[in-house]
Amino acid sequence: MAFLTFLLFTGFVAFYATWKLRKDPLNTKDGYFLGGRSLTGIVIAGSLLLTNISTEHLVGMNGSAYRNGAIIIAWEVTSALALVVAALYFAPKYLKMGLTTIPEFLEKRFDGFTRTLVALLLIISFVATLLPIVLYTGALNIEALFEISELLDVTGRRAIWITIVIVGGLGAIYAIFGGLKMVAYTDTINGFGLLVAGLMVPILALLSIGDGNPLEGLSKVFESSPGKFNVISKESGVGAGARSAILPFEVLFTGLMINQIYFWAMHQSIIQRVLGAVNLKEAQKGLLFTGLLKILVPLVIVLPGLIGCYYFGDSLYDTPDNVYPELVKKVLPLWLTGFFVAVMMGAILSTFNSALNSAATVFSLGIFKRYIRPNTGEKQLVRIGKWTSALLALFAICIAPYVANAPEGLYQLLQQLNGIFFVPIASVIIAGFIFPRVSAFGAKIGLLFGLLFYVFTYFVWKVDLHFVHIWGIEFVLNLLVMHLASILLPNKNNFIIKDVQVVDLQPWRYARHFSVFLIMFTIILYLLLGNV
Repeated sequence: MAFLTFLLFTGFVAFYATWKLRKDPLNTKDGYFLGGRSLTGIVIAGSLLLTNISTEHLVGMNGSAYRNGAIIIAWEVTSALALVVAALYFAPKYLKMGLTTIPEFLEKRFDGFTRTLVALLLIISFVATLLPIVLYTGALNIEALFEISELLDVTGRRAIWITIVIVGGLGAIYAIFGGLKMVAYTDTINGFGLLVAGLMVPILALLSIGDGNPLEGLSKVFESSPGKFNVISKESGVGAGARSAILPFEVLFTGLMINQIYFWAMHQSIIQRVLGAVNLKEAQKGLLFTGLLKILVPLVIVLPGLIGCYYFGDSLYDTPDNVYPELVKKVLPLWLTGFFVAVMMGAILSTFNSALNSAATVFSLGIFKRYIRPNTGEKQLVRIGKWTSALLALFAICIAPYVANAPEGLYQLLQQLNGIFFVPIASVIIAGFIFPRVSAFGAKIGLLFGLLFYVFTYFVWKVDLHFVHIWGIEFVLNLLVMHLASILLPNKNNFIIKDVQVVDLQPWRYARHFSVFLIMFTIILYLLLGNV
């Protein structure tokens, strides 16, 4: 029954997305890489949610919540603030310029070499960090739920290898043959499926603990470990122990928001949905609806970890990434397990094929067409994009099994590695928009300085600072270095954003009202849960 429900839901998603795309031209640049610039707010929100929420969240964040408490919620809740910035400031500018990739803006603002450097860094970050961790956590969860090792009579390690290959192969097929629109449609269905299935886990657990009363169940979970419900960490981000701290509260005011703004307003795999919007109104709707979902999503990726404290005590303290799979096995009836694994598979595929599609877009348009074959036609660019997706998928599949046993958990590992790429790129993009005196030379020096600064201070010198604090210091120093370098070789041309009239730029009339609501919601949430 579990296997049957898995096949039925997975088959439905594939059939629906294929049917919706039956008349779409997928052999043009905009058709393949941007979904024909036809995405609506609901589709953008569903796709953004599922592109972001994958097994590294379900497994990694719940594991962290089990071990460290609700302080991990900051990664999610503060996303709403970044999405407000993306909707009100960045989206109008991106759509006005008619961009296909973020590095394309850097060429317009600085020069082609800056665009190429950032394009290469994006591709490396996808292959070296995001894709392998998504595949590994997905395989870990599927093995725990379906017990592939027993089914195939192989070792657990070999079962994870097999699952990685199958999931990676399926994700590559989606990305290669369907382009962005296929990814977006499958994301929307799987995204809402993930919310339903993900909410069922804590609800069924609380019903069981409270003998049919979920509030009574929540009360028992709270009484078992009340301190873990506080969202404000008492850890120090400076001095002894700062490097092993999970998320000190003070980092919310240094590097965390820089990271969030980069991810939600500048990261290619996220912002590509916005670039594919039918107009600015729908782009803003999609971003702001995602902000609301991100505030609610801790019910799926933090609360189950806290419930795990009640069920498992400290028995899984050394293996926190096993908490969520064990909880799912404990509370979900067998007939629902198949549906849950299908949604989990969708979450893995979404993040995986989104990253593949974005990497293929960046390589095809930013590197291949620029340096290898400038006269390439649109059909051949699409073909190159497909080959790029296939090769990157193969690399990620090979690397994925080696990310196991991260000392602070897989989600923490992902964030630590992201710092190598995110902050230098963010500082260059922000300087491009806000500081007109920063030149192309300054941007390149800032990019190089940022990369070396983070690697040296965190991995070589190993200063007693939390890595998010290092992000904040790095960002400020990057801007300073860019300005100093720009004095040596100043700007020769003034950059002006021109309207290329690709889409309608009329904003959503409720964008500002919804933004105020999200900001107030976030502040109130911290005021309430910070006093637990």
